[in-house]
Amino acid sequence: MEKPPRTFWQIWNMSFGFLGIQFGWGLQMANMSAIYEYLGARADQIPILWLAAPLTGLIVQPIIGHASDRTWGPLGRRRPYFLAGAILSSAALILMPRSSALWMAAGLLWVLDASINISMEPFRAFVADLLPEAQRTRGFAMQSLFIGLGAVIASALPYLLTNVFHVGSSHTGAIPFTVRLSFRIGAVAFLSAVLWTIITTKEYPPDDFADFERHKAEQRGPLSGAREILASIAEMPRTMRQLAWVQICTWLGLFCMWLYFPVAVARNIFGAADTNSPLYTAGVEWAGVCFGMYSLVCFGFSFLLPVLARRLSRKGAHILCLMCGGLGLLSVALIHNKFMLLLSMTGVGIAWASTLAMPYAILAGSLPPAKTGVYMGIFNFFIVIPEITASLFFGWVMAHVLNNNRLTAVVAGGIFFLIAAVLTNRVDDLYDVRISRSTREPAFAAKA
Repeated sequence: MEKPPRTFWQIWNMSFGFLGIQFGWGLQMANMSAIYEYLGARADQIPILWLAAPLTGLIVQPIIGHASDRTWGPLGRRRPYFLAGAILSSAALILMPRSSALWMAAGLLWVLDASINISMEPFRAFVADLLPEAQRTRGFAMQSLFIGLGAVIASALPYLLTNVFHVGSSHTGAIPFTVRLSFRIGAVAFLSAVLWTIITTKEYPPDDFADFERHKAEQRGPLSGAREILASIAEMPRTMRQLAWVQICTWLGLFCMWLYFPVAVARNIFGAADTNSPLYTAGVEWAGVCFGMYSLVCFGFSFLLPVLARRLSRKGAHILCLMCGGLGLLSVALIHNKFMLLLSMTGVGIAWASTLAMPYAILAGSLPPAKTGVYMGIFNFFIVIPEITASLFFGWVMAHVLNNNRLTAVVAGGIFFLIAAVLTNRVDDLYDVRISRSTREPAFAAKA
């Protein structure tokens, strides 16, 4: 089926749900390490406690991707999964900061991550389903825009509640009230944003509905689905295999930052050694502002990504952005003023905007349309496998190599970003290949 071009506002509506999804991720990334420490976790225990995030993604995303490829009903193909994940995620967000013990917070993180993945995975396929290839860069950049905007608000929310809205930051429980309130606000935002996309954007039915139903009947049962997922892994397109190494290094870098940046700011920049001190809380809140900064840059830079991709190619744009992120994280080791951290996070925000858009835009052009969902889920392997590796082994590295120095772990993240930039140069972008062979190159490229 020839897909008609979409207007700016149609692309806006189909991507708006990511604003809510990022509320969930942003609150989790900015606060979970601190929540664990509030509940008594040591630095070397933090990575294993984060294992829920990548492991649920590894299991849930390919299953949901495969299932959504085989789904059609009153809500369409991908939208039933948006809705189910949003309802479950909102409930988990409300319950998370009410945790009174470490095991409770770790268990709720499993529930929250599984639920967010149910909503998030089909959104990647949603853009590929609805947009012609020439508009996919714009579509994925729009997702980056909403991810950045949602993360700006979510990451800085505890700080804003304390310092702008003057909500009391009392410790009547193990976790500050501002954190608990932030998670409740996030629950409402998550569900509302996803509902907006569900209501405003319709999906295309299968081109051949009879063939779709016949194929779905042949693939019934968990064993059949597992076989198809394994077969798809074995038949991964070349471009996807090349992007895998870029993703692995990129997400190792991001995971190092997410795990240790908030506590590194509290301990190394603010000089707080006691997790119960007001200085420690202030440091974690400022780290939330820093996360908000890189998300704000992501939001703003997303408008420039399609232009940069046209000038440098999608691959060239991604290389440049990853280098900015790597230098940003490396610079943290040289900073002693909390406001200078905002400059470091500017580089990270540029890399983050590209990471959320360019690999998916490059990947989408290499995938068979009937398997877009399952391949988007499998592509998530190259995010979660490095995260699982870090969760299982980085605690040992922290304890025996880095002497539990959170700042050194953040710098290691910058090195991984630079390696990812080098590996991006090996990737074959089939869209660029097709454009270079086309006599209509200027007109076609202008739509990207």
